[in-house]
Amino acid sequence: MVAVVMAALAGTVLLDSPPPATTRTERPPATAAAPAEGPAPAASGPATTPGSPAALAAPVHFAGKAFDTCEAPSLTVMRAWRGSPYGAVGIYFGGRGRGCPVQKELTPAWVASAHAMGWRLLPLFVGSQAPCVDSLAKRKYAIGSNPTGQGTKEGGDAVRAASALGIGTSSPLYLDIEAYRRGDTACAATTLSFVRAWNREVRRLGYLPGFYSSADTGVRDLEAQRRAGTKDLPDVMWFARWRGQPALLTESVLHPEAWTPHARIHQYAGNVTETYGGRTLAIDRNAMDAPVARVPAPARFAAGVPVPPSFVAFRRP
Repeated sequence: MVAVVMAALAGTVLLDSPPPATTRTERPPATAAAPAEGPAPAASGPATTPGSPAALAAPVHFAGKAFDTCEAPSLTVMRAWRGSPYGAVGIYFGGRGRGCPVQKELTPAWVASAHAMGWRLLPLFVGSQAPCVDSLAKRKYAIGSNPTGQGTKEGGDAVRAASALGIGTSSPLYLDIEAYRRGDTACAATTLSFVRAWNREVRRLGYLPGFYSSADTGVRDLEAQRRAGTKDLPDVMWFARWRGQPALLTESVLHPEAWTPHARIHQYAGNVTETYGGRTLAIDRNAMDAPVARVPAPARFAAGVPVPPSFVAFRRP
């Protein structure tokens, strides 16, 4: 498995947020071991582009429980949920295929404030979908006749949307490809071309390409490509298999050493309702040991984003 471990970005200051509860563990970057079975994709770190930093900061990893929900909750809800067992939250920050395209809460100030509270963020991009996607509602977003060009364009769109929110380089951006018809080889090939092009562009621009999909379709197909030695695969695998209990390292379609260490998320339950601090949300449950968004302080100042009060308290001198 490809792991991207890069030198620290000079001059970048991160929030020194309150430490998560003892059930949550933030891990330092680690070099991934190559899978024991089948060749791993060749390393392809972010390229330096005109105007980009010569060196990028190392990714930040988080191990613990996470939730995702269609629309970013208000900061009041996020504050109430700090008493929950969750330490990270998935945010649907971009893409034409989002189920909740109007994200009225999701602003640079929200990202800065949620991060300052101690939340770790998982940015999800729901763009074009497999031509044979199962969901009727997603079929209007099918990948077109030029999957490589489309994937490249949407990879750039993802980076621009993330950057506009104050999500810094070396952050993972998770491409959401919903479940599609299993066994349709032409559809799978088109989808793979799109995904690989998206990955290349996201990586070229200094971010980590992640991938979310059903364990039995998108994830199964990418694991087959990994074993075949295909290049330009994602750095992080987020697989959905709703069995009610986490199985982060024992998913049957993945080789035990594929996308390890610190590069897996398991969505193990969906469409459940939970209440903390008097606030109720409909969520999907996840277990993770994977990269999370970096939220550099300079990006907030450059964008003129109001600094949350907690930032002053926890900012490094």
